[in-house]
Amino acid sequence: MEITRTLGRSGIQVSALGFGCWAIGGEWQDADGQPLGWGRVDDEESVRAIHRALDLGVTFFDTADTYGTGHSERILGRALGKRRDDVVVATKWGNVFDEDTRTLTGGDDSPAYARRALIASLRRLDTDHIDLYQFHLSDADPERAAELRDACEEFVQEGLIRAYAWSTDDPARAAVFAEEAHCTAVQHAANVLHDAPEMFALCEEAGLASVNRSPLAMGLLTGRHAGRPRLETGDIRSRPPAWLQGFAAGSGADPAWLARVDALRDVLTSGGRTLAQGALAWLWARSPRTVPIPGFRSVAQAEENAGAMAHGALTAEQLTEVDRIIGR
Repeated sequence: MEITRTLGRSGIQVSALGFGCWAIGGEWQDADGQPLGWGRVDDEESVRAIHRALDLGVTFFDTADTYGTGHSERILGRALGKRRDDVVVATKWGNVFDEDTRTLTGGDDSPAYARRALIASLRRLDTDHIDLYQFHLSDADPERAAELRDACEEFVQEGLIRAYAWSTDDPARAAVFAEEAHCTAVQHAANVLHDAPEMFALCEEAGLASVNRSPLAMGLLTGRHAGRPRLETGDIRSRPPAWLQGFAAGSGADPAWLARVDALRDVLTSGGRTLAQGALAWLWARSPRTVPIPGFRSVAQAEENAGAMAHGALTAEQLTEVDRIIGR
């Protein structure tokens, strides 16, 4: 398998695997105290993990201004340092937050806020441009989104961003952004347990990259939740919101979801892959446009995720076998 992919119609080359930087933002919450991060984090280990990913050929890093209320962007910018021009950096906007209290306070879908958020992200990332700027409010009004799409075209002309996308699971909304030239991707949920056929079809039709969040199903596809270990209180999975499937409040991973993972274990771990590497291999086989962005909090996780590129995609026969096992 090619270890690089083209980011949609932009012509921008990225590693076939990206790294998602949500977890390295550390703990943050909403106004009701609901955890929105993945628990405590060691910033020095995060920096070491990013450096290791770079050494292993990862050139695409995805973050958001709201992850750790700015902290993820700061850590990514610090870790990249002089290697910034060697990578493609994606971030997101639309959420409003208080950095001092690490609290999400709301959302803002105005073009004026998009510009303010962009300037703030550039400062935190210590860079003069964002390669892929993504709208983070997944269910925003499509008419308002058209205004934001036009604002993004202005940002491109000003040299502040190279391309843009919408982070949404709704193909109709993604199609609104796709109407203009410099929209090059859609970020959406997809993994071996949760296929997204309509979104993959849109990406093929519109020439977009499919940037896959939750490629490891929030950790279910790593195998580390098989014993249903207790999750720390600052971890979003300990009190999962309605959209987060596969976990139950206070009791860890859902046994029914773990059973599905176990049923797929043999096919995903073929060829010497780990379970996580097999899950990433499924996404590469699912579409030539996919760029999965698994999260990480340690050098060991960075090494395992990046190691998936050496194994490449599953075969067409294995894709069919996965569908048979899951009953799709």
